[in-house]
Amino acid sequence: MAKGILLVAFDFSNTHQDEFHDWYDLEHLPERQRVPGFGLCERWISVANPKQAVANYDLESLAVLSSGPYLAIAHDNLSPWSKRVGPMCTRLIRFDGEQTLPGNADSPARAGGLLVNAMNVVPEHEAEFNEWYDHEHIPALAAVPGVMSARRFRDPKGTHRYLALYHLATPEVSTGADWKNAAATPWTERLRPHFRDHLRILSRRYVRGG
Repeated sequence: MAKGILLVAFDFSNTHQDEFHDWYDLEHLPERQRVPGFGLCERWISVANPKQAVANYDLESLAVLSSGPYLAIAHDNLSPWSKRVGPMCTRLIRFDGEQTLPGNADSPARAGGLLVNAMNVVPEHEAEFNEWYDHEHIPALAAVPGVMSARRFRDPKGTHRYLALYHLATPEVSTGADWKNAAATPWTERLRPHFRDHLRILSRRYVRGG
């Protein structure tokens, strides 16, 4: 069975920063860490905007999000603290996806950076898009020094159908010459005009009090 991912990103500009981090660190993330089937749970802060936060949660499978223990803390059963802080934030994305490449890989521990690339693609180019991603783009970027993991996910129900997730030794890996050379191919440039709803967030590991 393919592994899953739960990835969420918020702009928390309209909240008190200290409370936002306390809520995430002291309640929200620990609740999910205790749910059977959740693996590594990580937090990140956008490099470009320190008021944007990303959290990614490895799942044994997407079925975890339908399990009793998860539903007991989610949706209508969110805590009073979650119900108060959540609406003050602007959600950038919630992605509940199944891993399509390689299919069963976990997030690596101790990465320093995370690059989120979520998007849709026009239907008439979807087959070629997936062929390009699986056979050229991901293998090329995975080979760049400092890339610790490169995975793809699909969410047929969310705002973004496709997600590529890159764990990096540091965020700067994705701005270096090796990355740019791997990403800039004729096939990439031919497909780029067919991307839709592209969301790209480059982030560094969140450190409490840092």
